[in-house]
Amino acid sequence: MSARTASWLTSPEAATVLALADDARAAGTSELTLQTTLRAAGHSPEQVAAVMALATARLRALDKFGPAAGSLFLTPDGAEQATRPQLAVRHAARFIAAGVTDVIDLGCGVGSDAAAFAAAGLGALAVEIDPVTATFAAANLAPWPRARVVTGRAEDIDLPAGLAARHTGLWVDPGRRTTGVADVRGRTRRVFSLDGMSPSWDRVCAWAARIPATGAKLSPAFPHGAVPDGAEAQWTSWRGEVLECAIWWGPLAQVAGRTAAVCRPGTDPGIITEADAAAGEAGSSEPVTSPAGLGPWLWEADRAIIRAGLTGAMPGRELGRGMGLTTGARPVDLPWTRRYAVVEALPARAKVVRSWLRARQVGALTIKKRGSSVDPARFRADLGSMSGPESATVLLTSAGQSSLAVILDPVP
Repeated sequence: MSARTASWLTSPEAATVLALADDARAAGTSELTLQTTLRAAGHSPEQVAAVMALATARLRALDKFGPAAGSLFLTPDGAEQATRPQLAVRHAARFIAAGVTDVIDLGCGVGSDAAAFAAAGLGALAVEIDPVTATFAAANLAPWPRARVVTGRAEDIDLPAGLAARHTGLWVDPGRRTTGVADVRGRTRRVFSLDGMSPSWDRVCAWAARIPATGAKLSPAFPHGAVPDGAEAQWTSWRGEVLECAIWWGPLAQVAGRTAAVCRPGTDPGIITEADAAAGEAGSSEPVTSPAGLGPWLWEADRAIIRAGLTGAMPGRELGRGMGLTTGARPVDLPWTRRYAVVEALPARAKVVRSWLRARQVGALTIKKRGSSVDPARFRADLGSMSGPESATVLLTSAGQSSLAVILDPVP
């Protein structure tokens, strides 16, 4: 899409076309019929393609943005990389708590974080290198007078210094996708290394040395050894999916070192720190080395805990260091773990497990895997067909040198 077409797409003239496209899709009109209708109304092929692409991006963004997706301007990459609103609100709260009044958002994408900053009452200067994405960001930020968008390289922005930086915050969302050919869904390939992102990690750290209140949104694959001294690296999950590792410097850091935030709808986030892991039951005991060490209960950690390397905070004993599975005798419930009753521990052999399941008339089976080399799809195929009124959960895992299939009963 050209910058000119993006500008047209965000104009009042295009609003009626987008409304027509939305109504047509809701009525079940085919893509081909809709395109033909738009072409017949005098719209260029590029304009029609842009309308169709935006409608598709909005549809795919419903899970992330809810009904608000229907009014946002999104590119395929922009929609995927944009911060979920629930997490963007948490980012803004950090800056508010630190006494920041204005935030410079370098690499703003379609403006999800900048919108949260502005909605919280902060001034937001959003910088985006891609002209199309910048045009979309400006449209998304239009409701907030204190938010503005600049098209350009993050490295070319003049940052405040000295006293001028006292109440200014910096938020950096480096590009973590390759340039060039996109896939069939319009997205380019992800970059996971610190060396491959843009701006570079060294540049981000240099900015943090100039602007005390600096935060950066990075991949959950961020290496533990790269956490800057005195900064906080927080791995955050939403509904069990780890979405980011945010690095917070200066007054934005609430706890130095690695932390995890487990976020779910309707509840306060569960925050786990290195101190919790060091003092936790699992962190102070040796892992289970054989099936005999399994207790009546098993806990499965949220993946943010695993990514942050904080599984020591879990109850009981670990089945393996960092695996995110523990077992014990006390029925402890924690908001960032899932508890199961251990029904049976079997060798991870399909023939043995099949016999056990069929004897108990199990027809509905859930297979989970953690810390095992067994392929769940192949294991399920080897079990063959099953029928019966009962259900079961099978966890493929290991204890010491033993490969196990643990039958579990989830605790509501």
